Amino acid sequence: MTTSPKTIQIFLPSGDAHGIRIAEITTRIVQVIEVPRSLLSDFLKMEQSSQVGLYLLIGEDSEEGEQQVYVGQTGDLRSRLATHNQKKDFWERALVLISKTNSLTQTHALFLEWHSLQQIRKAGRFNDENGNSGSRPHTPAPLEAECLEIFETGSILVSSLGFPLFDSVVSSKPEEKEPDGLFYIQATKQGVTGEGVYTSEGFVVIAGSIANSEHSQSIGDANRRWRQRLIDSGAMAKNAEGQLTFQKDHLFRTPSGAAMALLGRRANGWTEWKDRQGRTLHQVKREPGS
Repeated sequence: MTTSPKTIQIFLPSGDAHGIRIAEITTRIVQVIEVPRSLLSDFLKMEQSSQVGLYLLIGEDSEEGEQQVYVGQTGDLRSRLATHNQKKDFWERALVLISKTNSLTQTHALFLEWHSLQQIRKAGRFNDENGNSGSRPHTPAPLEAECLEIFETGSILVSSLGFPLFDSVVSSKPEEKEPDGLFYIQATKQGVTGEGVYTSEGFVVIAGSIANSEHSQSIGDANRRWRQRLIDSGAMAKNAEGQLTFQKDHLFRTPSGAAMALLGRRANGWTEWKDRQGRTLHQVKREPGS
């Protein structure tokens, strides 16, 4: 994905910031339309719902709180989304990708559906409801290049609307996983060895980091339940040596949340996380001149 500056326009058809939102990069033909489920009937009256499109149904697992997505494509958005409204319970918002020039074909849509699923699974932020994603559809090379350009635009718009489905929790910037971009936590007595990255979204604990297998008494009931959910969801699991280990890169909203997950106690992540020189995250990121 390119990192050049872009201008994104978000149009509110009803004037309601919480209603239907239409996002586009002003120099490109792709639009992504965010549709709250409660306003689906309004979208189905819009001209855009008559097109070939890719759609993503977004929701949350009520028990685990995990974000979920279903990816589909259709030449008849009105009929397909109406059917999903009747038969699928989990979703609360639909994201619909179309062309402003009505130029998407079924071949485009099939490739975009397949490619979107691969990228969602690679990013690992959302659990998909699709099951088997099927085989890669046959797409001539020129058309595949066009599809990838469409996907690039769509993924930027989807993220800009607040749904980073396709984005790794650690940026693709090479310096973030280089030693100079890493921060560390160690607690030898508890066997804790963690490393992580401070990003624009929060703090990411890197896969393979080893956490305290016990909770301290001081952590509190709410935090103990929160940490247990990380274990129950599989974010942390026992390895062959019995160590509680992060199974993949995991994004926390704050450095302190990341530190508490590893240490099993209340923690100030701004002072617990340190770089290779022993400087705290606070010193590196918040002190003047850092």
